[in-house]
Amino acid sequence: MSNSPITQQLLWLDPFRSLSGPEQAQLAAAGLVAQAVATLEELKQLGSHADLVALRLEGGTALLTEVKALLAEQGSSVPIICRVERRDLELAVAAMRAGAVHVIAADEFSAPAWQAASPRASSAPAAAQVLAKVSAPRTVVYVDAASRHLLALAQRVAKAPVSVLIEGPTGAGKEVLARVVHESSDRARGPFVALNCAALPDHLIEDMLFGHEKGAFTGAVKEHRGLFEQAQGGTIFLDEIAEMPMHLQTKLLRVLQERQLVRLGGERAIELDVRVLAATNKDLRVAMAQREFREDLYFRLSTFKLRVPPLRDRPGDILPLVARLLARHAQDGRVLAVSPEAQACLQAHRWPGNVRELENVVLRAVVLCTGDVITPAHLMFDEPAELQVPSAPEMMPAQAAAPSQPTTPSTYSDGGMAARPAAFEPQPAPWQPSAASPQVTEAVTEPASLQQAVQINEHQLILSAIQSTLSRMDAARKLGISPRTLRYKIAKLRESGLALEA
Repeated sequence: MSNSPITQQLLWLDPFRSLSGPEQAQLAAAGLVAQAVATLEELKQLGSHADLVALRLEGGTALLTEVKALLAEQGSSVPIICRVERRDLELAVAAMRAGAVHVIAADEFSAPAWQAASPRASSAPAAAQVLAKVSAPRTVVYVDAASRHLLALAQRVAKAPVSVLIEGPTGAGKEVLARVVHESSDRARGPFVALNCAALPDHLIEDMLFGHEKGAFTGAVKEHRGLFEQAQGGTIFLDEIAEMPMHLQTKLLRVLQERQLVRLGGERAIELDVRVLAATNKDLRVAMAQREFREDLYFRLSTFKLRVPPLRDRPGDILPLVARLLARHAQDGRVLAVSPEAQACLQAHRWPGNVRELENVVLRAVVLCTGDVITPAHLMFDEPAELQVPSAPEMMPAQAAAPSQPTTPSTYSDGGMAARPAAFEPQPAPWQPSAASPQVTEAVTEPASLQQAVQINEHQLILSAIQSTLSRMDAARKLGISPRTLRYKIAKLRESGLALEA
């Protein structure tokens, strides 16, 4: 059994001093994602979303009494840990008598001490463990006001037997929200089955979803229960629903309407008791206008819509997510802190890749950081817009003198034409030197940092692969990445103004 701590949301109320970055990282190592609050009003707003409250007491238990009364008004029974000075034994005893679940020294931040102080699901009775399982998940971060509103809405929708369409950009956490809906519903004890509709060829999705009978086709040596049957009594999550082929959209619509299916090669109708959640990063109304998505299926799936904002629109989630990711990815018991300057960089970044990009940045920082504190020098971002990409004459001396050449289109397998971006094309020289003219050599601009050098090199490799192949599949194969990853990287170039029209 894993000994990793159960991650919990901790509200930190200390009227005397703020919570520092290193202290926050130590708490994260104990499985506690801490959010500092300055007033009782802030505590009141966030109390219902917390797993634990930590209070600093000094001079008496009045603050503990106020917090208990405030939580009781909300019908909340969140455990309270009190922090007191080491020499103040009488106050520690009084806090325990007043209802604190644990008392800890005010200057104690070690992970073992906080693991011992915080209630653990592993030590809870079996009934409490079952209740924890069917309540809202404790492993998600919804700290920002927009995220808390979304969480409350999702938990409310979860109680109603309706289909839900989750919209939002790639990497923003749509599947996480789908699991919140599932685990907050009456189906939480049932299975949660997920399928990415863009990850499988068309001819395999139907079999994956609806199953087949033995002998339905060559190689069908036994019957196969599709994902809808596997999700009986629970929830099926269809990610990237906009990528589902039209002929399967028709069959899916019939299954949703009739609440039953017939396996491939079968004749018997199988009754279904499944909740359907779908997600997309596209505007399905545009897809409907372009006849790429069925209007009747859209209205069947979108009984209720939830939209996950991009990470840049919920900045309050960034640092708690960083603490969570550091606790997850730091190896060999390392406790890493994030300097205030690095925290400012993380919060200022626009995060086009959302939480997925944030995890990549944290992983790189863990690799690059040899000490205990992550600084801006350890942060390698993906966004090309943050690079000062040299112009063509600066990149290669030979290009400065090269004659102008027309843009060469690359034909992709989907019929589109991708023009090479102007910033990477050979530029016309301002004058053509004669044979007697001296050679003019431009100084090569060196990358300012390792991060810049790595990213510029990556972009040049992508462009070279695209220009030297006939399709995205070939370009991705040459780069050793998946076509989906290649599409994501092209999208990032488009956002930075170096667009490849594919």
